[in-house]
Amino acid sequence: MDNDVSAGSTTWTLGHLALGLTLLAFGLGHTEVIDGVTAADSVSLAIYVGGIALFIAGLMAFRDRDASTGTAFAGLGAFWFTWGVGADAQVSDNAAGLFLLLFALVALSLTLGASASAPLTRGAYGLLFVAMVLLAVAQFGDSAALAKVGGWFAVVGGLAAWYAATAALAHWPTAMPRRAAGRGVTATG
Repeated sequence: MDNDVSAGSTTWTLGHLALGLTLLAFGLGHTEVIDGVTAADSVSLAIYVGGIALFIAGLMAFRDRDASTGTAFAGLGAFWFTWGVGADAQVSDNAAGLFLLLFALVALSLTLGASASAPLTRGAYGLLFVAMVLLAVAQFGDSAALAKVGGWFAVVGGLAAWYAATAALAHWPTAMPRRAAGRGVTATG
């Protein structure tokens, strides 16, 4: 089995744990699958784990000359912190939707910029992008059903980030083993 973890560094692992846990709490809050738990209940986690810890992990990655990871973690940390601090503010649905749409654009940039990263990293960023677009549209259109769908995308993205970090720690596989396409097929075709 491949053990295709793009980076096994402590910084990378810490950042993906922080992203995974924050996305899980945020997403589960939007799905309302747990009675009485909403996205607003993830504010503390978003501020401290998704915001501060992720931002510090980004700074540590920059110190280690890992610009891609540093950009991802510092950028996501800043957005999570801003969301958490502003969660109690009275803003219009359109202003909240715009914030989520801007968050989605950051996630899209990270997804496209992670082309050389492990599939789980790209997947987590891609799922974050889809979740934020769905949540933005739900906010613009006042659609609770679409917000729940966006929440589920955030949950799956959080699970991907969490698994990537756990796999790096536990040396678990993160890619399917590669095998030949069939009998008589060679590398050159």
